[in-house]
Amino acid sequence: MNPIIEGVAAPLPFSNLDTDQIMPKQFLRIIDKSGLDRGLLHDLRFDADGAPRPGFVLNQPAYAGASLLVAGPNFGCGSSREHAVWGLQQFGIRAVIAPSFGEIFYFNAVNNGLLLISLAPAEVDALLARVSNMATNRVAIDVAAGRVSAADGWSAGFTLPERHRQMYAQGLDMVGASLQRLDEVARFEAAHWARHPWMKDVARQVRDRLDAGRAD
Repeated sequence: MNPIIEGVAAPLPFSNLDTDQIMPKQFLRIIDKSGLDRGLLHDLRFDADGAPRPGFVLNQPAYAGASLLVAGPNFGCGSSREHAVWGLQQFGIRAVIAPSFGEIFYFNAVNNGLLLISLAPAEVDALLARVSNMATNRVAIDVAAGRVSAADGWSAGFTLPERHRQMYAQGLDMVGASLQRLDEVARFEAAHWARHPWMKDVARQVRDRLDAGRAD
């Protein structure tokens, strides 16, 4: 994947924006992942009659095509629905910047290639102030350098676990990342059986003894 993400950033200065709000339950009744962009933040984007709320940031022309979100703490808390991540991506969101994230949401995002950046609360507040201004609402994220930059020159550093950085850079999910380490897995397996030989094939041995007993 491109190590530089750049685009319009929309401010969502809400604390504890949970996955039920990010992707309401009525949009979970699907047999595939398609169409979830319509459900993203639905009750914030639309009124009871289905009309767009003009005051909501993602409905405003200056934030059309936003590819980044700058949010409040504990973004993505709540239920474990992976649909919240899929909906963000289908809407065009490539990264979310916040002080903190719900744990399950965080790992769902890592597994699907949605970049999550944690900054200190004061840094997020400074970035929120900038992206709330239509003249400075573009943000760049340099994944390799670990730096977020705003249009007016402001910037802040961030860190990612190296495994997550590599997964993002190579477009891998957790299975793909694990498959890259099959040699290490094989060495661990061999060492494990060498230390605990009595544990190997226990289920098969028990089944064989039971089958032998029935035959008698």
